[in-house]
Amino acid sequence: MPEKSPNVPVSVLFEFTQAALLSTGLRDADAKVTAEALVSTDALGVFTHGTKLLAGYLKKLQGGGYSPKAQPRIEREGPAWAVVDGDTGLGQVGCQFAMQTAMQKASTTGVAFVSLRNTGHIGAAGHFAGRAARSGFVTMVTGNDIPSVAAPGSKKAVLGSNPLAYAIPTGGDPILLDMATAAVAGGKVYAAIQRGEQIPNTWLIGPDGHPTTDGALYPHSTALAPMAGHKGYGLGLWCEVMSALIPGGAMTWQVGSWMFDPASRPSWHNASFTVFHIDAMTNRADFNARMKTLIDEIHAAPAADGVESVLLPGEREWKNSAAADREGIPLPEDVRTKLREASEIAGIVFPGNLLC
Repeated sequence: MPEKSPNVPVSVLFEFTQAALLSTGLRDADAKVTAEALVSTDALGVFTHGTKLLAGYLKKLQGGGYSPKAQPRIEREGPAWAVVDGDTGLGQVGCQFAMQTAMQKASTTGVAFVSLRNTGHIGAAGHFAGRAARSGFVTMVTGNDIPSVAAPGSKKAVLGSNPLAYAIPTGGDPILLDMATAAVAGGKVYAAIQRGEQIPNTWLIGPDGHPTTDGALYPHSTALAPMAGHKGYGLGLWCEVMSALIPGGAMTWQVGSWMFDPASRPSWHNASFTVFHIDAMTNRADFNARMKTLIDEIHAAPAADGVESVLLPGEREWKNSAAADREGIPLPEDVRTKLREASEIAGIVFPGNLLC
């Protein structure tokens, strides 16, 4: 039996990721923001949207598709809204700027909506929602992508696996939901294929418009199934409108593929950020107390046989994050493979031989 690979300390993974990003000419602050987003997502156990993305981002930055010197800017705005141009930079950089803009406006107006167009792949939408929740904002984040998800009855992709995330302050770890509006994120399909695992019959729609388990057909001859059929399709359309249609960004097939297009081509992704400032609407202590009552009620619900307790969205992930801080991150082999690729692209050796 092969020896188990060692866990990677959070600090080591962060320092490597930041250094790799800096090697492309990215600004220090932007490298830090992006490394924090990728590494903290790995710490949560969401390995499809963590440092597995790094190698692809480095290629885009080196090739010019993503500008390492991008400066997101407000194109137009009002007291409680804004449209931000991401300047074809990394999605994490654009998202950080847009979320900060939304929080600043909501601190004055109570509620704010900021849309972000012309940015790179945004990674984990929940990262930005969670950060805002820790600052006292109820938050919803949406994004769009190149179509990869079928509509009910279609033979081909109609919408992207458009993410929707929300986060709610609790006085402790936020309630956090981050989901693709596809039955499964495309990254999970790739990961399953790379690991040689069977694809469930609920994940993919074949070229005949019916479910398929043939992972070899993905993505060129299949589409992802929409989450919960027409319900996921409807939510995906909502994300398209919020993220792309409102700010005048690229929609559906206008969005580029950050993975398959030439490295010199931008991907023109989009996102939206809706935030509610709790302190502007109610007393924070009262809010936290009422939230605790709700959480306690859900936790007290009778659990099925074999289930320890009913969980809130995000609880399992925050537990993973706390364990990662103590013990390091148990990176799967597919992530380690992509990190070895990132090491070669950046010309930086991963410390301590921890990717063996």
